[in-house]
Amino acid sequence: MDRPNETSTVSGFILLGLSAHPKLEKTFFVLILSMYLVILLGNGVLILVTILDTHLHTPMYFFLGNLSFLDICYTTSSVPLILDSFLTPRKTISFSSCAVQMFLSFAMGATECVLLSMMAFDRYVAICNPLRYPVIMSKPAYVPMAISSWAGGVTNSIVQTSLAMRLPFCGDNVINHFTCEILAVLKLACADISINVISMVVANMIFLAIPVLFIFVSYVFILVTILRIPSAEGRKKAFSTCSAHLTVVIVFYGTILFMYGKPKSKDPLGADKQDLADKLISLFYGVVTPMLNPIIYSLRNKDVRAAVRNLVGRKCVTE
Repeated sequence: MDRPNETSTVSGFILLGLSAHPKLEKTFFVLILSMYLVILLGNGVLILVTILDTHLHTPMYFFLGNLSFLDICYTTSSVPLILDSFLTPRKTISFSSCAVQMFLSFAMGATECVLLSMMAFDRYVAICNPLRYPVIMSKPAYVPMAISSWAGGVTNSIVQTSLAMRLPFCGDNVINHFTCEILAVLKLACADISINVISMVVANMIFLAIPVLFIFVSYVFILVTILRIPSAEGRKKAFSTCSAHLTVVIVFYGTILFMYGKPKSKDPLGADKQDLADKLISLFYGVVTPMLNPIIYSLRNKDVRAAVRNLVGRKCVTE
């Protein structure tokens, strides 16, 4: 709905965050800071071992290194801003900073969706066509696959962010969120946002629905192939090579479905409680998944565990 007479140039936004619940802010500051440090440490170690350990110079671990770097970038684009909001009475963010933060979050989220589907394809080839795996997943193939994931995510983010930030904002500049979440920002626009909605629906089909379908089909073929293996030991060994990735996929997409698939409360009091719950779920989604990824790959992958032990042992010897 256009309201040109009320339109004014917005130089910044106010982030509500947990302003209505000040007693929770210090508790969540300590909790989120601790989780952020675990993310930096865990994903940083994974990146190091995938670079330094020659046994991990394979497509799967190349993608894993990209995923770890992506998780660090994704959380760093929002967590420092959230932590600062817990300590600052006036929770403001400039228009340009809001655009940058929105761009980074969108780019990392879309890239992760595509990257997880690339990792599913890698597992499909490794289990369903192992003899041709070195040919299909050669370096000239898997490096462009990773680059295209990043390029697609960045391109989508440029489109979504530019469409959102070109809108006129009038009157209220208060974002009911911890960060410049695009849906919360679009609510403040005093112009028709139908183009933004259509663009986001198309982007969700390309970067969410298609990768999910691709992953699902890949694992159907993987499951069929595993069940055809005659020995129980062979089936267990085959499944162990993709169990970590499958766990990460379930955590990543399961959280998204939980966030956006639950029913909305119609009761005003219930709506207030749900508003707080939605914020906290969104907050933990941004830190829990990146924190769990290195833990899952470390616990469920003997190669990664061995590489971490070698890295730690080498450091102890040098000291």
